[in-house]
Amino acid sequence: MPAFRQVGEKQLPQEVVFMAWSPERDLIALANRAGEVLLHRLANFQRVWSLPPNENTGKEVTALAWRPDGKILAFGLADTKRIILCDVEKPESLHSFSVDLSITYMHWMEVTEESSVLTSFYNAEDESNLLLPKLPALPKNIKNYICVLLYFFQYALNTFFYFYRLNALVLGGSSGFIEIYAYGMFKIATVNGVAGSCRGLCLSSDLKSLSVITEIQSSSDSEAEMTYFQLDTSLLSSYLPEVTRMARKFTHISTLLQYIKLSLTCMCEAWEEILMQMDSRLTKFVQEKNTTTSVQDEFMQLLLWGKASLELQALLMNQLTVKGLKKLGQSIESSYSSIQKLVISHLQSGSEALLYHLSELKGMALWKQKYESLGLDASGIDEAITAVGSFILKANELLQVIDSSMKNFKAFFRWLYVAMLRMSEDHVLPELNKMTQKDITFVADFLTEHFNEAPDLYNRKGKYFNVERVGQYLKDEDDDLVSPPNTEGNQWFNFLKDSTHLKESPLLFPYYPEKSLHFVKRQMEGIIDQCLQKPADVIGKSVHQAVCISLYKISQSEDSTPQLFKLPFLWNDKTSNLHYVLFTMLENSISKIHILRRHTDTSRSVSNGILAVEFGNFLNSSINESSDSRCYSCLDAHFYDDETITVVLKESVQQEGKERVLAQLPLSSLYTDEDQDRKFNWDSVERLDEQSSEIPTRTVFLESQWRVLENMKAQYVSVNGIRKVSCVLSSNLRHVRMFEMDVEDDGEVEEEEEEETIQVAAGEPDEPNQPVDGQDNVCDASAEELPDETEELETSLDP
Repeated sequence: MPAFRQVGEKQLPQEVVFMAWSPERDLIALANRAGEVLLHRLANFQRVWSLPPNENTGKEVTALAWRPDGKILAFGLADTKRIILCDVEKPESLHSFSVDLSITYMHWMEVTEESSVLTSFYNAEDESNLLLPKLPALPKNIKNYICVLLYFFQYALNTFFYFYRLNALVLGGSSGFIEIYAYGMFKIATVNGVAGSCRGLCLSSDLKSLSVITEIQSSSDSEAEMTYFQLDTSLLSSYLPEVTRMARKFTHISTLLQYIKLSLTCMCEAWEEILMQMDSRLTKFVQEKNTTTSVQDEFMQLLLWGKASLELQALLMNQLTVKGLKKLGQSIESSYSSIQKLVISHLQSGSEALLYHLSELKGMALWKQKYESLGLDASGIDEAITAVGSFILKANELLQVIDSSMKNFKAFFRWLYVAMLRMSEDHVLPELNKMTQKDITFVADFLTEHFNEAPDLYNRKGKYFNVERVGQYLKDEDDDLVSPPNTEGNQWFNFLKDSTHLKESPLLFPYYPEKSLHFVKRQMEGIIDQCLQKPADVIGKSVHQAVCISLYKISQSEDSTPQLFKLPFLWNDKTSNLHYVLFTMLENSISKIHILRRHTDTSRSVSNGILAVEFGNFLNSSINESSDSRCYSCLDAHFYDDETITVVLKESVQQEGKERVLAQLPLSSLYTDEDQDRKFNWDSVERLDEQSSEIPTRTVFLESQWRVLENMKAQYVSVNGIRKVSCVLSSNLRHVRMFEMDVEDDGEVEEEEEEETIQVAAGEPDEPNQPVDGQDNVCDASAEELPDETEELETSLDP
């Protein structure tokens, strides 16, 4: 009976470039050369969903990482330099952010360090839920991309924080770029001092150490050199409770900024282009009329004497029309009401919650004993609070403009509607025909303020009028407002103008009467980002290099197989707080696995463990009787769990049809008492490959934990020891096989029968290996078909 039970096999239409198993479910994420991210289930390699590339996110995936609870998938894009966080339930981007350089590796870890302070903190209910009202849900009758952002916000409050423990997304890129994001959302550290392009990294579960492997190439002609760095991140570990509180507060603030952005986007959606119709009609009227009478005088004459020129009658009856006027009035009332509700219930609520969390953050910053070392700056937070106050003032100004505009338009349209009915000699209802002197004065003031021709406005915007005043607040541009509010005669403004002390008081928020709401929002976001950036810089500067080991130079392989999944590989042993480094060095055409054990405690010496492993003959002699002392080279290797390494091996003998083997290598079989007598004397001046002959080498003869991969040129493997599964990928990057690694022999027959039943129920073909042309039901589905497929499969996502 061969080891490991094969449960699926597929030929894929696109070349796979990255694979990553979910830590909690039998789901594997794939990224292919077309820039598509796919999620497949172990059973029959059934596709759950597909996220196609687009111009807004990017098309070149360079890294994958799962959040430790398996609910969020992160992937990096090289062409747009963006990080996308995707929901496991639906093919939707929940959150994204830009980075300075393209990402080459990412690692998402969870803190396992326990303390009484953290335990009470994790178990305590978030005070903001008790003190702040629940933020209302945004309307859903908006564009799809806004719905996605809305889903992100509602999802974030419940599951995104994953509050039981601090988790961090660590990003590594080219030119020594390394950043750490708490909860995958907000940057808490920018690490400097590491040279080369990141090929692997691992942050220890106690936050004491960050191990990084980089590829350094000094010049285009020289060979690249692999180097191992161990960085001391003890500041994060020493201030773990404070870092956790700060990270949670940062994430609250980041989410609320997103909520305010969504609210403003919904307001822009509620505003309609039809509201500009009056401005365009009047501008056209000015350009076409032959008289020298101004538009304002034309309307005033109609208001006072009930008579209109022929040109004005043509404008009103032929272009605007009675039906068009009613439609315009209804659109203005509907649009303004929607915007007003969004400002009151969403924009103001989100801004007040943002003020609350920033004020709490300021209180934390004033506790210098705890938070000064982490870079929290009370003065910078004060500036952020002031910026939020200015934004709230601008939102209140918009409310006043909406309220005033609704009253003005309602009175104006009522009068104009009656006037147009009289022009058309239609019957006017008695209740519409009543108009007091006060109403006439109100309409006259509206015409005086809004219907005065402005040549400067025509030079700027191509129109003479700005009758509609709300839209200017919602435009995302740096220009000043076309029609700012009139503050002349305002007693409060005059009082502030005459009072020098009050004008400079920190208790008063700055007011920007000339700027739009969008402009003030962007200014607020910039100040908050700058304020929250300082801890990332301070924490990053505290990280220092503890160990630097030059491993080996990259040999120029004659094999044309694209090296997409490369050794070395890092692993964090949570039980013993060790970092394992896997790497290979070509020696006499035989590749060995080298395992370097590094304690996260940087005070320990380097010589606490390095070992070379080579694989002896363990295949059945019937496969190749002429080979008596066959050895194997390692193509790919990953840690299956804390005690086991999964490897893909290739026969090293020079012959056709070399066998590929999937095997499990227990670490317990490598480290024995004999190693104490063969202690490696480390010379830090030389590279490890120059000292390879002195590294203790252990030859392994595997007994049962291996399986020949027949009819497959296997090259790469991805494993998950928690789910006890693996996925093997061929060298052409389009052929995969799925295995259950720990299978009881007694239950294998029943499990195979159960699998066949599942295949029939799911409508999957019986043959595990299908040609690429036959993949139209799974792999060639269009984007329009994906939602239906997702709905059918979402119910099976539970672990």
